[in-house]
Amino acid sequence: MIYFTLSSGIPEETLEAIQQEVQQNLDQLQPNVILETMKGWIPGLFSFGVKLLIAAVIFFIGSRIIKMIDRMLGKSFTRMDMEISVRKFLLAVLKAVLYCLLLFVIAGQLGINSASIVALLGSASIAIGLAIQESLANFAGGVLILVMKPFRVGDYIITEDGEGTVQTIGLVYTVLSTVDNKQVVIPNGTLSNSPLTNVTAMDKRRVDIIIGVDYNTDLKKAKEILNDIYHSHPCVRNDEPIDIFVDNLGTSSITIGGRGWVNSDDYWRTKWDITESIKERFDEAGINIPYNQLEVRLKNDWTSPQQGEEKAKKGK
Repeated sequence: MIYFTLSSGIPEETLEAIQQEVQQNLDQLQPNVILETMKGWIPGLFSFGVKLLIAAVIFFIGSRIIKMIDRMLGKSFTRMDMEISVRKFLLAVLKAVLYCLLLFVIAGQLGINSASIVALLGSASIAIGLAIQESLANFAGGVLILVMKPFRVGDYIITEDGEGTVQTIGLVYTVLSTVDNKQVVIPNGTLSNSPLTNVTAMDKRRVDIIIGVDYNTDLKKAKEILNDIYHSHPCVRNDEPIDIFVDNLGTSSITIGGRGWVNSDDYWRTKWDITESIKERFDEAGINIPYNQLEVRLKNDWTSPQQGEEKAKKGK
């Protein structure tokens, strides 16, 4: 209600009539203003609703396409015999990238400035990358190892940081098991950027034995014994060449050697058996294997310097 206070000589009846008329006009005006305001919102709300509907359709279709791509790539990676950890990682990264692109398209459809979002994500990515750059290097090394496959689980590898049988290949670390059952954990960044030897990468290995014999040894007889040891061992492959040779004429011994091929799994057992057999057969044949010796001679007539001077005086 609106009340007027006038100090002039207007009658009260006139003032009440004016007040009622003004109030009626205001009561009619307020609904009209609200209605007109809401009418002004209708085009905007309708436009936003249409955009929201289009965005929902885009998200529905886009998510279906992403799932289809994910299934197709999953089947392709399986046919390529890709490691399961690499397969899962690549599919997860690809799915995240596709969904980000889909969200950018939807944001553009809704009128959101996608450039600001990209700038924000870029700044956050740089900050996070600087904070965990070592871990990212190991992560990248793990991806390279799993994709390029310089070694697999079960291989025996030799590195600058240790050697052993590969137990697990993770995205950050590779775990080795040594022959004495110790666990060696090596960052993948180190493995991917340093040389290593994969001992079991091939299905066969060559057993090389080098041994020295005395210069008085009958070389022909020594080579026959060595040749017989190689040919008679059950793990040495007879379908591969076996070589027996004189390797070097040293200062105190003649070096002879043998070479034969075995399956990779039989390498160490065969090497140990042949080494033991050489010692036993050479002893039976009277073939000496030279070794370094140290001779110490003591003189019983040792005298001190003082005693030597006294003897010299007596002799005069």
